[in-house]
Amino acid sequence: MVTSFTQFLVEEEREIYFSFGRMNPPTIGHEKVLEKLSSVSGSSPYRMYLSQSYDARQNPLQYKEKVKTVRKMFPRHARGVILNNRIKNVMEVAASLYKEGYKRVTMVVGSDRVIEFKALIEKYNGKKARHGFYNFERFNVVSAGTRDPDSIGATGMSASKLRESAKSNDFRTFSQGLPRTFSNKDSKDLFNNVRKGMNLKPVKEWKYHVALDTISEDREFYVAGILYKIGDQVIIKETNEVVKVTGRGPNYIVVETDNMKKRVWLDAVEPHILHDDPREAVDPAVLGDYGTDASVKKMKAMTPGEGLMKFEADKPMTNVNRVKARVAKQDNKQDVRQDRAMDTARLRDVLKKNRETKVKRLAT
Repeated sequence: MVTSFTQFLVEEEREIYFSFGRMNPPTIGHEKVLEKLSSVSGSSPYRMYLSQSYDARQNPLQYKEKVKTVRKMFPRHARGVILNNRIKNVMEVAASLYKEGYKRVTMVVGSDRVIEFKALIEKYNGKKARHGFYNFERFNVVSAGTRDPDSIGATGMSASKLRESAKSNDFRTFSQGLPRTFSNKDSKDLFNNVRKGMNLKPVKEWKYHVALDTISEDREFYVAGILYKIGDQVIIKETNEVVKVTGRGPNYIVVETDNMKKRVWLDAVEPHILHDDPREAVDPAVLGDYGTDASVKKMKAMTPGEGLMKFEADKPMTNVNRVKARVAKQDNKQDVRQDRAMDTARLRDVLKKNRETKVKRLAT
């Protein structure tokens, strides 16, 4: 005998399907779970319960806000997304469904959590505990066909990857993890809500940056205004001539030598004396007296087996000594050129490291 309307519905429906997830934030991966839930339920009802955990690291969205977002993101399943402050975990879901009169229940989860949930529910079936009581005639756990989108390390657009994108202020990657039917405005609102929950400032100016492969470090520093500023001195590699920069082009500089001006390609010169750039926090101790004779001598003194060849003034200038002196002079010039190149390479490494550190600092 049917004693209530609820009992009548249970008798008619006989079985209910549900899933439980964090969805913090919801992604296209969660959409697959909902589609699977809807598909396997057939004509039976299905429900989606969300966790209520809230913290800056893994759960930046608050519960009510998250339910509202999920319903808006997946409108076809909105009626099945449950808002109930008293149900906070899977065990409480099971107790609640049993209290409603359901005896046959099927749970849909990611493929990596089927065994875990089946063992958990069966462990307390027919046993009263803190979560309440349930005693199902049948409890099944079926796979949604994919890994749990909330799992750390899940493939595709997982919730953890979207949180990382929000943390890195990468809206482009973040938006790729959302359904195409979700509007751009709603996507930006969700992006900022996630950042807010992570104690980060909201984004107001939406600029899209496409990162291209670096063609040349010198080119990158030049465009950034670090290398070859007007007034700097540079060395023309072919002639080892020191000249002054008087103009800057897209991929060349204008130099002045012997009261003449000419264009020189960027790859044809190297820095002579680099001035500290206020936009780069380069440690003066690292630069030292870069580019000077004192720097060359200092580096040689620190290198075992190195040193400038010296000739005694009182030695007769024979043909052999004259050739030795010429060779030593050429070797000295070559050593200076190599030392400058090494100092330049060290400086580039320092500037690159500072730039990467600055990017990481801005991202956090």
